[in-house]
Amino acid sequence: MKLAILLMSLALVACSSDQAPSANSEQAASAAVTALQNSSSASGKELYSACVACHGVNGEGNKALSAPSLTNQQSWYLERQLLGFRSGLRGSHPDDAFGAQMQAIAKTLPNEAAVRSVVAYIADFKAKVAPASLEGNAKRGADYYSNLCGACHGPAAEGNEKLQAPALAGVDDWYLLQQFDHFSKGIRGSDESDRYGYQMYMMGKTLPDADVAKDVVVYIQSLAD
Repeated sequence: MKLAILLMSLALVACSSDQAPSANSEQAASAAVTALQNSSSASGKELYSACVACHGVNGEGNKALSAPSLTNQQSWYLERQLLGFRSGLRGSHPDDAFGAQMQAIAKTLPNEAAVRSVVAYIADFKAKVAPASLEGNAKRGADYYSNLCGACHGPAAEGNEKLQAPALAGVDDWYLLQQFDHFSKGIRGSDESDRYGYQMYMMGKTLPDADVAKDVVVYIQSLAD
């Protein structure tokens, strides 16, 4: 019970709209790390308590908090991203406020086994396609997607684990557009040690403008079941 309270307190602070984690957030993260390290029975469900305030009880996400749905994210991809946040490989750019908040949460996970445990818990959530929230020229988006994205992410945006390219169909369209914007501006993936992020950082330079990027995302959304 003490562990759950600590993690929930951290979640409520870390998903605030501040530009960077506050001192209170850092203190809460430290307390949560101590609690997790001293616990031998923290299950995936207990660990997910740190995620509920932003991502929802069933991983449904919350656009107002810039927290995407987790139910259509593949487990191998979630694991890679959590490890990236935990190590500081992702979320360290000064303009990535929400990434910094995710770092604070991910760093409460004491080891890779804990990461796998929480991802396994998320995998049991019922998959649900995120609702469309953007409008654009899906036909133009299809042309760009086929030429630039399909080789890695698949013709139906189903993803390809061998290429470490996640599924895109069914993921929140606003989140995909936000992340593409981050890639294109170097807010995400500009560190060459982030192998797959860096690939997307380079790809982010291939679309001519934000309107085309939105059209691509609208097309991707149309591929969701």
